[in-house]
Amino acid sequence: MSAERLAATILLGDHGRKRAGSGDAFWQFRAAQPGDPRKSIDWRQSARGDGHFLRETEWQAAQSLMLWVDDAASMRFAGSGADRPSKLRRAQTLGLALAVLAVRAGERTGLASMAEPPRAGSAQLIRMASALMEGGEVPDYGAPRPRVMPFGSRAVFLSDFLGPVEAVTDALTAAADRGVQGVLLQILDPEEEAFPYDGRTLFESMSGAVRFETLKAGQLRDDYLARLTARRAALRDLCARTGWRYQLHHTDGSAEAALLPLYTALERRK
Repeated sequence: MSAERLAATILLGDHGRKRAGSGDAFWQFRAAQPGDPRKSIDWRQSARGDGHFLRETEWQAAQSLMLWVDDAASMRFAGSGADRPSKLRRAQTLGLALAVLAVRAGERTGLASMAEPPRAGSAQLIRMASALMEGGEVPDYGAPRPRVMPFGSRAVFLSDFLGPVEAVTDALTAAADRGVQGVLLQILDPEEEAFPYDGRTLFESMSGAVRFETLKAGQLRDDYLARLTARRAALRDLCARTGWRYQLHHTDGSAEAALLPLYTALERRK
């Protein structure tokens, strides 16, 4: 698949491993989450409190890469360029390429939006690809609401981040509280940057739920670009406060050009 070909362009390395010996050194106790197997529960630690706790080793905690790929309607936008992929297709390709790199480096990977814990192996890649390609009704704009974020893991969120910024703030704050660091990759179509519209124009959301027609689209350009700049600044500030990195990618650029900085940023999270 295209994600595997893309991953092949990156030189594989240790990719952030933080293990000691065979990887069974104690890391911490953490609260059990939906999807955790019962056999992993430390019953002695759990008996000391009201909840269930898992005993994580250093290998288990540090060897997980979690991905959130925004599949909202806004991500289907591809502008007027017939040779450009949609934002969604580019996000899916980059996300799966990162998963391929993680699995080939012996790591576990998973989708933060699903209840299943991260797993290793090629079968996990098939499960993730299937989940990412599922259709269904989606909102106009996506909001990250991670269900699984192992302590000390790394994460990548891929989205246009044009929806409510409060949801992104909540997700990154919660991730930082669990020692999770990663990258926000904002994916935009070049038309969303240039706003090349003038005169009579009908603007419609990708779901068709919102429609707006104007005779003077060009007069909206400055206000639109100012709001886009403000959103980007808010995302950068949020990343700086939570220990994450912000990166920007346009769909008229190559996927390889986006993957290498992502991979490098994750490598620095050793």
